[in-house]
Amino acid sequence: MGVKPGDGGIRRAEGAIWRRAIPLLTLFAGTLFAAGASTAHGTDLRGGSRTKVTELIAQEQRRYQGSQDGYRRLRRQVDSLGRQAGRRDARVQAVQEDADRLAVSSGFTPLTGRAVRVSLDDAPPYLHAPGNPSPDDLVVHQQDVQAVVNALWAGGATGMQIMDQRLISTSAVRCVGNTLILQGVVYSPPFRITATGAPDRLRAALDASPEIQIYRQYVAEYGLGYTVNTLAKTTLPAYAGNVTPKYATVPEPSGADIHP
Repeated sequence: MGVKPGDGGIRRAEGAIWRRAIPLLTLFAGTLFAAGASTAHGTDLRGGSRTKVTELIAQEQRRYQGSQDGYRRLRRQVDSLGRQAGRRDARVQAVQEDADRLAVSSGFTPLTGRAVRVSLDDAPPYLHAPGNPSPDDLVVHQQDVQAVVNALWAGGATGMQIMDQRLISTSAVRCVGNTLILQGVVYSPPFRITATGAPDRLRAALDASPEIQIYRQYVAEYGLGYTVNTLAKTTLPAYAGNVTPKYATVPEPSGADIHP
């Protein structure tokens, strides 16, 4: 095949373009490689150098426990200073006496008495339940724990504790997966809820709860754990967390709120 006029010039131009392009492509590839190595920190992304979620949770729990220890220490100091001031000032003493009186019903002092303890647990991992249940059917959920708490309060509980922590009016039950988070601490099942009060009334309230009746259907069908024990005597610890509201505000009185 003959060579057309101008083919040599075209080839030379193409060669010049590729000679300039190859270094640019090499630089671009090197940049991608460096970025990949930086992202993976020079290791396999699936390797063991990644921080596991469980390690992060444990680290945050240690940090929370340290802050709680410091908070309790400062709280004892403040309480001691307040009582010292009360011995010199009648107004401070009156306020301190009001606080002491309210502390019993608010959960800020230990409480001893008869009680009922409810334990909720996931189904055994080796259990082959009929009906091909989903994983969500085999674990305790937030609404299950909340149902027990609500039923016990409805049954006249004078105080309540979940795991090793006392509940107060601002306590919130939260679950992530099959773990429970209460006031910054993470717990794994079984979850134990203890309430002081008249055991017969507390048990009757548990049996009357529609939500607990649904949970007990899963207990019978899939093997979830549900036990209720009566305690002749137990002591609930005092609440030791922070009680400073973060979002609550006092509304300004409006015209509709003012009555002659």
